[in-house]
Amino acid sequence: MNEFAVIKKYFSNLSKNNKGSFALSDDIFFDYKKKIGISIDSFIEGRHFLNFINPNLVIKKALRGAISDLICKGIIPKYYFMSCSGNKRHLTKVNLAKIKLALKEEQKKYNIFLAGGDTTYSNKLSITVAVVGYSKKNPVLRSGAKIDDDIYITNTIGDAFVGLKVLKGRIKLSKKNSNYFIRKFYLPTLPIKFSKRIHLFANSAIDISDGFFQDLQHILARSNLSSRIFKNKIPISNFLNSYLIRTKKNKLHFISNGDDYQILFTASKKKRHLIKKISKSTSTKVEIVGIVKNKSVFKNGKLADEKFKFPKKLGYIHNF
Repeated sequence: MNEFAVIKKYFSNLSKNNKGSFALSDDIFFDYKKKIGISIDSFIEGRHFLNFINPNLVIKKALRGAISDLICKGIIPKYYFMSCSGNKRHLTKVNLAKIKLALKEEQKKYNIFLAGGDTTYSNKLSITVAVVGYSKKNPVLRSGAKIDDDIYITNTIGDAFVGLKVLKGRIKLSKKNSNYFIRKFYLPTLPIKFSKRIHLFANSAIDISDGFFQDLQHILARSNLSSRIFKNKIPISNFLNSYLIRTKKNKLHFISNGDDYQILFTASKKKRHLIKKISKSTSTKVEIVGIVKNKSVFKNGKLADEKFKFPKKLGYIHNF
């Protein structure tokens, strides 16, 4: 079974009397009375990152990935807890000093504070981050998309996947290009200023962590709707565009692998002017990449598009 089937079959029923857990169908918990949001993410060596050669970059990636779950809902992160399992190969004095400095930099960048955690011995390195945040408004959930909503993406996607391929030695690029893509893999640019105003316009939202199509499916499935995607409108960087032109690669294969941590959201066409205004004031690029359509159309077990053929691989998924 994949991760979503496991949750649905074994665990979602345990949360049925807990409104803020959303039947485990979203990435967060939210206490509606106290206006507190919580998210948690785990990062495993060999699965989410290749090795611990650059502990400062790995720690930053893990923290930003966890923060992303909250900010896409309009929740402002405030505290984080970090649990780390490893051994003397990972937690050397040099590495610990780098980790400390990296966390200090991230705390300053995102105005968050370490609140606790745990350390245990393990042969394999794993990092778990829980983030706590606050919002006066209710969170913008995966559910809530409406027929004829515009589908948006912030900034660009696809660079992180190239960075991973470069790190694995499967793509050879110039030093300048390699450094760019590797940096995007480890240090995603979170649209945090834009996210603080997402309550003003978004009907539904999710962060793109598993791949554009995979995460879009989550939004559509929660509202029993379908979509029409504008393939050429899906935003990619100039670096990635140049690479695709040079190698004649298919763009769709590079936006379906996750680690982008941009916000995928839907909003009424009436909000276009407001979104454009907020985009400009927060220096955050946004692009309309599709439209939410009437009913769910299933083909081979997947939500289909009216005119656009989804790729076979929608995104990353954990199978057990």
